This record gives sequence, C-alpha cells and structure tokens, in this order.
Amino acid sequence: MITTAEARGFDLMAPPPGFADDPFPVYAGLLAHAPVLRQPDGSVLVARHADLDRIYRDTRRFSSDKTVAFAPKFGEGTPLYTHHTTSLVFNDPPLHTRVRRIMTSALTPRAIARMEPGLVAVVDALLERMAERGRGGAAVDLVEDYASTIPIQIIGNLLDVPMEERGPLRDWSLAILGALEPALSEDHLARGNAAVAEFTAYLEDLVARRRARPGDPETDVLTRLIRGEGADGQLSETELLQNCIFILNAGHETTTNLIGNALALLHDHPDQKARLLEDPDLLGPAIEEVLRYASPNQLGNRETTETVEIGGETIAPGTNLHLVIGAANRDPAQFPEPHRFDIGRTPNRHLAFAGGPHVCVGLSLARLEGKVAVGRFLARFPGYRVVAGRRSGGRIRFRGHAHLPAELA
Repeated sequence: MITTAEARGFDLMAPPPGFADDPFPVYAGLLAHAPVLRQPDGSVLVARHADLDRIYRDTRRFSSDKTVAFAPKFGEGTPLYTHHTTSLVFNDPPLHTRVRRIMTSALTPRAIARMEPGLVAVVDALLERMAERGRGGAAVDLVEDYASTIPIQIIGNLLDVPMEERGPLRDWSLAILGALEPALSEDHLARGNAAVAEFTAYLEDLVARRRARPGDPETDVLTRLIRGEGADGQLSETELLQNCIFILNAGHETTTNLIGNALALLHDHPDQKARLLEDPDLLGPAIEEVLRYASPNQLGNRETTETVEIGGETIAPGTNLHLVIGAANRDPAQFPEPHRFDIGRTPNRHLAFAGGPHVCVGLSLARLEGKVAVGRFLARFPGYRVVAGRRSGGRIRFRGHAHLPAELA
C-alpha cells in the first residue's frame, strides 16, 4: 500500500511508474486514505464499493452523457467524439433506452442458450489449432491464439459479419477503446480517429447490404438494429452505425481480458487451479472471482447533474467522476481478504459489470464465453505453463494481457 501522502497526491493523468501493470497498491492507498479524491483537472476519483454502487443506481444525479466531458478530450466533430457520444454506454435515456431494448431483446436467456453450441465449436477448433502449434513444446500465445479470437467470432456471429471480413475488427477495437485512456498522446488520437472512420465506412457498406437482404431478426442483431425492433422508434443512421461499433468493441475487449486474465491467474495460483480441476462445479464462481480480482474494465465515469455529497465531500454539478472499479472490487469493507484470489468466494458482489440501469447488457454472454473458454481449455491442457514473454496490455482503463506465451500439456 502507498502512503497517505502518496494517496492524496495521486493524479490519474500522471500516475506513478508501473501503475498500469500493478495499480492495486495505489487502489489500496486510495481506499484507506483518500476514497474520494479531487484531481488537479477538477474531476474526482471515487474508490469505495458502496459509493460506486450508489452512483450506478442513481441516474438522476449521476449522468452517463459525455457530450460535454468528451469535447476537450477528443474535439467536437471528430470521429472519436461522434462515436463515444453516440454509443450506448455514454448516453442517458432516450437513446440509451432505445438501443438497450433492442440488445436486451436479442440477448435473452433463450437466445444465449442457442449460441452455446456455436461457441463450443469455435473454442474446440481453436484448442485443436493450438495443440498443433504447440507440438514439441513450442509456445503458443494464449491471447493472440485464443482469448482474443473467441469474442470476435461470437460478436461477429451476433451481427452476422461475414467471416472473411472480420480481420480488421480487433485492431479497430483496440485503437478506439485505447482512446478512452485518461491521458492520450497525439498518436492515440490519430489511430483512434482513423479506426472509427474506417470502421464506420465498413459498416455503412454492411448495413446497405443487410437492408437489401435482411437477416433473421431472431439471431441477427444488426437486422434488429436496422428495423428498430424492441425500441421506441428506429435509430438514426449515426446512432445505428456507432452502436454497431460499440457492440463489437464492448464484446471483444472485455471478454478477451476476462479469458486471458483467468488463464494467467489460475497459472499463478496453482492451488486454485488444482481446486478447480478437482471440482469443475467451481467454474462459475471462479469466473466471478476473476472478474472481481482483475476486472477487465478498471474505470468508469459519471457526471454530476446537481450538488451531491460523496464520502463527506461536497461535489458541484457538472463534475466528472472517475469510478475506480478496480479499487471497489478490492474494498475490504465489501470483500474479506480482498487481495486473496479465492475461486470459491461467496458472496461475491463485484462491480465488474457496473450496476443499475447501465449494468452491462452482455454480462450473461460474457460469463458464458468465460466459462466455456476456460473450462474447455483446462480440460484439454490441465498442465499448461505460462513462459517468459508475458506482457500486460499497458493500459489503465482496461486490464488484460497483450501477450501470454505458454507451453501446453
């Protein structure tokens, strides 16, 4: 844990060296000494689980709309600004309600159950391909060769993106979501804007093709979005295109991190891996513990709409709040021994999927992907070993691995 002075002087825009790789000593310091911390730019960090839970549920006083907050970050009228101020996650009703209804109607328990055989087929094919590559002790990359491919294929199927056109999706996603980091370089902005522009141009063509030949709305979310099914009226063209980008990005990045983090953590905690191998019924709780312990999304944001009090601090309307999910999910007031990785932890009321009306619409699908990917990997390669060359994603908002080399056994 860092000192009181270090906690109170923490600046998210200029974090200490090594923070992206291991933020948890800082998070522990924030929870102990500065759970509500004003930043030099006027924003406020909020770290406690109880405070985040309250904020997520109170949509009247805490807004998700980022049309004002993102103007200085991206520049009004830029592709990144258009995307992030139009997508579901950074909006309040009525847009949030309209898009969410379409997505919820397509992600019912019955619909997700129908996806499971296809998910199993994708996972098994990847496992077979990795087995071939890993023959003779050659290392494979558990992110590049496995974790990152699964959600791209599943979300690609959900929107019925032709298989031969999925190649650029991951790079576009990484560039666009990378622009959500607290501090950005000109290169981050340039790559993010280019990715949105290229992704939008691709989707304009895909939507035109889908309008000409609609898919089955029972299984094709893009056809649902075009028709406006399950919502109060159709989406505008911009709303349609930008929320297609959001669906692909949100489904890809966080689920990739969930799977990669799970395989890394189980390797690093051999007692917990042995426990899971002995009792496969712990797979569901194990996925929840990965979500808590190494939340794929470490930060969220809200903006105050009126004067509010949080943790004894009076905060003015129009203040940007950084919701430190990674800290809240290790809050000792909520989780006994919060820094212990325990796949049997119960209860485990983490906030990895946020909460309230903005709780992640794809959480059931993400959990299914995590369970199938991790469970079938362990059944095939129970003795796998992570080897030299592991590299984190190097980002603050999203926690995952860029590379996770391993030998299979």
